Amino acid sequence: MRESIINALYLSIKKSLNRDDPSFPFYDIPINLEATKSQQHGDLASNIAFLLAKRLKTRPIDIAKEIVEQFQIEPNIIERISVAEPGFINFFLSSRYWQNVIDSVIEQDYSYGHSDIGKKKRVLIEFVSANPTGPLHIGHGRCAAFGDTLSNILSVTGYNVHNEYYINDAGRQMALLGESILARYKQIFAPETSFPEDGYKGDYIREIAQRIYEENGDSLLSQPQKGINQFLSQSASSQILDNIRKDLTAFGVHFDNWFSENSLYQSKKVSSVLDLLRNKGLIYEKDGAQWMNASLLGDQKDRVIIRSNGEPTYFASDIAYHQNKFERGYEKLIDIWGADHHGYVDRVRAVLKALRHPEESFSVLLVQMVKLVRHGIQIDMSTRRGTFTSLKEVIEEVGPDAARFFFLLRRHDSHLDFDLDLAKEKSSDNPVYYCQYAHARICSIDKKAINRGFEMEKIEGDTSLLTLDEERDLIKKLDTYPSIIINASQSLEPHRLTFYLIELSTLFHKYYNAHRVITKNHQTTMARIKLTRAIKIVLRNCLALLGVSAPEKM
Repeated sequence: MRESIINALYLSIKKSLNRDDPSFPFYDIPINLEATKSQQHGDLASNIAFLLAKRLKTRPIDIAKEIVEQFQIEPNIIERISVAEPGFINFFLSSRYWQNVIDSVIEQDYSYGHSDIGKKKRVLIEFVSANPTGPLHIGHGRCAAFGDTLSNILSVTGYNVHNEYYINDAGRQMALLGESILARYKQIFAPETSFPEDGYKGDYIREIAQRIYEENGDSLLSQPQKGINQFLSQSASSQILDNIRKDLTAFGVHFDNWFSENSLYQSKKVSSVLDLLRNKGLIYEKDGAQWMNASLLGDQKDRVIIRSNGEPTYFASDIAYHQNKFERGYEKLIDIWGADHHGYVDRVRAVLKALRHPEESFSVLLVQMVKLVRHGIQIDMSTRRGTFTSLKEVIEEVGPDAARFFFLLRRHDSHLDFDLDLAKEKSSDNPVYYCQYAHARICSIDKKAINRGFEMEKIEGDTSLLTLDEERDLIKKLDTYPSIIINASQSLEPHRLTFYLIELSTLFHKYYNAHRVITKNHQTTMARIKLTRAIKIVLRNCLALLGVSAPEKM
């Protein structure tokens, strides 16, 4: 529905400016409509005059008046338009417009809120990508919920999206994993065996060592250490990666591809891209190592890519990996990393610039830390000490629905306190329960209506009977849903959906507690059932994008 107003605005801007030249500086300005906070300012407002004023060096109020003069009012949509200081354009929508919103939601059903703004652009989202050296912890869980939901949002807004997990199965951490397993294995026979100072200390290391002992007895003690280290590393990482896959499946997260870092070396992709950079004069030698001249391309300093001992750094494979993404035909790369990787952003941007990839084709979203809270007390966690809480434990305690919803309650770049007790509460204080209960409540209304003989297959309610302020507020909220998804897609901010769901659920519960849906008046009842049917559709669709179930009873 809003699209028709936006299109009319676009045409009136063209007429008022008398320009058809695509290079003229308003064609790339997004035209957005925002719900007003006060009815005296209408139902929707646009700030387009302010955006144009910056480019045209003209007062917003003058631009707004000129646009409105050219605006063609469609009476079934707009009752009137006004201009408010210092330049807002306010739209007062007709009753028919609001009635059509409900019809539109019900007719579009599962596709309500979908759009094609992405124009089938190929997007690759890489997220989680935890080293296969230990179980996923809650930080990985937040990245998983964020990445998977963002993928869903981009998909329903017209992008051709693929998800990828980058397996860091090369480098020092894999050797250290093997050393840690070997030490625990030897301790089964000789408890005084020393453990690597920077080794992985979690209980899972002991469990893997015990399994290897049960399968091989003491036969590994006589093997050369280098060979046994590699065997233990591969065996352990394979088991850990298998458990990671299972945990993510239980969390409702699925990847289109699992990409091995080691495959970049086997296929000579690393050496190939480094040769390309050498040919560009961007690699030089110093102190026996090879460096990339990244500071010339916007990075803070130059970076080592080949150590003095001949071993490549992680940066070397990162370069090859991102180049490979573009070689596979992706037009937009989105990397979702933990906040501790902020130092890597500039160096990757620098190398992609060197490889002549457009700056806008690469985005990095840094996800901040999660603090687990139980009984009001923060739980101490350390991955290296092995005292972290795994994602699997959180899922088992609060369930995947609550875990996903809670991980998405804040912006990704804000710290998050995850209250385990609240996530399990069955009360209005628990936001995920509150939203799911709204859906279940409407399902209960439908069942009662059927039991009382109402025809529910095709609801023919007269929506002009929905005259209560609470009903108008609910319809307005339903009308904003498509723009909420578009805004979340463009800003790469999935938390906008959790905010929206809570607001919609709050409006519905307030309405339900104040007014009966099933009344003695048949026409009023059918109109209200039609409204609640539309609300149920939006609740279900939005919960699905978050990867959260929409239960029929609770």
